[in-house]
Amino acid sequence: MRRVDCLKCKQKTSCCDFGAWVDLEEAKKILLLGLKGDFYHLEKDKDSPSGYRVGTSYEDNLCSFLTPEGLCAIHKANYSLKPAHCKEFPYENGKLSPLAGVLCSVVKSKRKTKKKTG
Repeated sequence: MRRVDCLKCKQKTSCCDFGAWVDLEEAKKILLLGLKGDFYHLEKDKDSPSGYRVGTSYEDNLCSFLTPEGLCAIHKANYSLKPAHCKEFPYENGKLSPLAGVLCSVVKSKRKTKKKTG
């Protein structure tokens, strides 16, 4: 599998267009940083260590932790608290995420190139 080079991205915040899911206990630690941003949609999640997850965006809005400069406020404040989903994107469980074709401009451009040459 070829790796996606995020440095080639022309739309650096497109992967943050819909926020991310975060384990509730991780969210509590992030809130202690005092950053501008919030969590929404508390729901049960059997795959989260705490059994609950929260989203970083409201409805289909941008991630609430995205700064006006287009940077991740969590990443800037304490990279170790950046949600794993965000660190790994456009990958998920070692494979290209199904959302990569929608949110990742590098993946989208590779797919268009393949269609033109294929």
